Amino acid sequence: MKIVVIQGPNLNMLGIREQNVYGPMKLEDIHAQMKAFADKNKLEIEFFQSNLEGEIVDRIQECIGDADGIIINPAAYTHTSIAIRDAIAAVQLPTLEVHLSNIHQREEFRHKSLTAPVCAGQIVGMGPFGYHLAMVGMTQILSEVAAMKQAQQQAQAKQK
Repeated sequence: MKIVVIQGPNLNMLGIREQNVYGPMKLEDIHAQMKAFADKNKLEIEFFQSNLEGEIVDRIQECIGDADGIIINPAAYTHTSIAIRDAIAAVQLPTLEVHLSNIHQREEFRHKSLTAPVCAGQIVGMGPFGYHLAMVGMTQILSEVAAMKQAQQQAQAKQK
């Protein structure tokens, strides 16, 4: 099973920008922890970060036939991007949205997520641990999807 992790704008600046909000951990450290979890659980994982909305849309679309699930932190695009929302909806892959900070405790404009309604779930305010929770959650979702497909195949085989 393959999970693609998509990181939005300014997340490449983690560890430098607003440490009081986002903490001191760098993006590569978060990715290293996610990779360790993936390796331990025999999952393939790929990381992508862009500050450009169109590149994020392109990467989401490229997940069709290439990935089983997506973990995304759309960052500021969470609150503004209908294009990213539509791409997530179009690929029809289990998607979990992650935010380091609790967007509901921040400025009013950050309270509304355009992308959350097309995601399987949203994890907010847990700092870097939120990505670990997303890995656990995605592992469970993908296991359930695999079990459901297997049950459907067995039911079809019995009908023949």
